[in-house]
Amino acid sequence: MKDLDHIGIAVADLEQAIDTYERLLDTECYKRETVEQQQVETAFFQTGGSKVELLGATHSESVIARYIARKGEGMHHVAFEVDDIHAELKRLKAEGFTPLSEEPSRGADNKLVAFVHPRDSHGVLVELCQSID
Repeated sequence: MKDLDHIGIAVADLEQAIDTYERLLDTECYKRETVEQQQVETAFFQTGGSKVELLGATHSESVIARYIARKGEGMHHVAFEVDDIHAELKRLKAEGFTPLSEEPSRGADNKLVAFVHPRDSHGVLVELCQSID
């Protein structure tokens, strides 16, 4: 894995959270994007060499809506940039980690993404992301 790419935070009210994080981080949200496949709207903030991604549900049955219903708002995942997401998934499976899907999907911020089950990483959902050229 190359680097920490971002920390994802699940929020109930994206507009309110954007305002909060603009004030907290003393910087503006530089990008918003809806990922239809995941039923989520995202907002990104640059913080040094990494990013903060706010995740708001666009549907009441989305993964983020269900997450907030179970656990409340808060940190959802930690994302790491990889050079070859397919090779990294294969490596992690060989190491005994459980991918949540066999193939990566298109995510926000022009990335291919895949997740590793949190039971294998001490309760933290890990996202792998690879930039799409």
